[in-house]
Amino acid sequence: MTKTPLQFRHNGRDVALFVDGGVNLLVALRELIGDMTPKFGCGQGGCGACGVLIDGELHLSCLTLAETVNGRTVETLDGLKDGPNLHPLQRAFMEQFAAQCGYCTPGMLMAAKALLDRNPSPTRAEVIEAISGNICRCTGYEPIINAVLAAATGGRARA
Repeated sequence: MTKTPLQFRHNGRDVALFVDGGVNLLVALRELIGDMTPKFGCGQGGCGACGVLIDGELHLSCLTLAETVNGRTVETLDGLKDGPNLHPLQRAFMEQFAAQCGYCTPGMLMAAKALLDRNPSPTRAEVIEAISGNICRCTGYEPIINAVLAAATGGRARA
């Protein structure tokens, strides 16, 4: 099988690799780059665990052909932090106890980041809509919603 050359920006750094035709972005990120933060959940686009930002928009990496990100920017959970400093969303998830088993957390955080990047002051309904593509079997969603709202308000309580 012929390999396809692929170049894109991954969490602020340029990467170049070769992928087999038909390989999805999740496999390329995890197996070829070593970024294990996008999780393999359902493999069918139904759980949201593999959520990444492509040019700032949320995409499910299990449904995205790797070839389609050529020349684009891909951001994963690993790119949120700045060295040892957590992103405000990561800090809010920690403070609000929004992660239990943690499997959904990467996708939830990327969905929340996509929302806050385009709407820094979302309503509760907008947060619910933004994370609606992500399945969490542990938290009951309330701590996640509260964490996103806390991050949006810089930690101040929000009605």
